[in-house]
Amino acid sequence: MHCVVPGGGISADGEHWVSCRSGFFLPVRVLSRLFRRLFLEQLQAVFDAGQLHFFNTLEALQSPEAFARHLAPLRKVDWAVYAKRPFGGPEQVLQYLGRYTHRVAIANHRLIDCVEGKVRFHWKDYRHESRQKVMSLDADEFMRRFLLHVLPSGFQRIRHYGFLANRCRLAKLTRCRQLLAAPAPVAKHHDASIDYRDRYQQLTGKSLRDCPKCKQGHMLCIETFLPGTLPHGPPGECS
Repeated sequence: MHCVVPGGGISADGEHWVSCRSGFFLPVRVLSRLFRRLFLEQLQAVFDAGQLHFFNTLEALQSPEAFARHLAPLRKVDWAVYAKRPFGGPEQVLQYLGRYTHRVAIANHRLIDCVEGKVRFHWKDYRHESRQKVMSLDADEFMRRFLLHVLPSGFQRIRHYGFLANRCRLAKLTRCRQLLAAPAPVAKHHDASIDYRDRYQQLTGKSLRDCPKCKQGHMLCIETFLPGTLPHGPPGECS
């Protein structure tokens, strides 16, 4: 889960912008202890509900007394919570999150082919200097991994709260800019005269005009006909 948190907010009377202290976001020590308490409480709750099972060398922990003794030292040691500033800035953070929130599990350009029930695709091996490699998976296994990224019914990918909540976002953001004396962003208007195929190539680097088979010829529109009717001209070919 990723959270984007503003460095302040509007006062209760709506007349002032209340900023957090300079350099302050989260007290790491407090966050560490809070996470430790919540984690161990939830772990104990799962154990008490009979949903936590142990096998082989850990089977002795199935006893409530043994499990309690095992958790006792964990309540006294400091837990490490990793928190630091981003390397870039707000724009880099939003771009990083945008790659996950507004894209599917795998981009089309990473797919190579699907032959004899095997799907091949490019992947980046971060353990070896981010080298590009090719992985081959059974189609069933590829679909299983892909569907792990599909949200269950009723879940929402992105949620907004506070002055970013949908019902008040426009008015609240306008007020925030007034209090901060910040100009409103200039909307970018796309040139409607640009052909959609050119726009697609600008965004993806792929051409809709190239023949998908030979990758060299160009697709030309010979005729447009209504659904259910047959074309009158010769079949379209690469030119």
